[in-house]
Amino acid sequence: MASRSLNKVLLIGNLTRDPELRYTPTGAAVCTIGLATNRYWTTESGEKKEETEFHRVVAWNKLAELCSQLLIKGRKIYVEGRLRTTTWQAQDGNQRNTTEIVIEDMILLDSKRPPVGEEAIVTAQSVAQPTPTQSQPSVEKKKKDETSQKPSEDVNPDDIPF
Repeated sequence: MASRSLNKVLLIGNLTRDPELRYTPTGAAVCTIGLATNRYWTTESGEKKEETEFHRVVAWNKLAELCSQLLIKGRKIYVEGRLRTTTWQAQDGNQRNTTEIVIEDMILLDSKRPPVGEEAIVTAQSVAQPTPTQSQPSVEKKKKDETSQKPSEDVNPDDIPF
């Protein structure tokens, strides 16, 4: 009988930097994200302590493209994935290791929006699967035109169906 094993990571934290989107030579999207998680506790003497862990998070394919479009430094997110450790030989001849979380799911936990007066517009190229010769998808920033803004409407709480 084969024994089972489990490699699962669940994290809630804040992004430490903007995502970096790249493409492999075969055209697969890969996005790297820095994520910080905090732990708080009180010592026996009553002193409050805090510890921060920094994680390297990697998303692939469509999830990578979505992460690069939706995430910015400071956002709070939930990620679910698995640990992967890579070993390589550095230029100085020493062996190096890095451990990262390869995510399969990501949920936004806050409602941060682009700065006032700007909106992110996703181009058609960012939705299409790029070829290895294409550059990464572009997200253009466009100033909102004052005349095209709709006036805000007052919402009556009694009109909300839930």
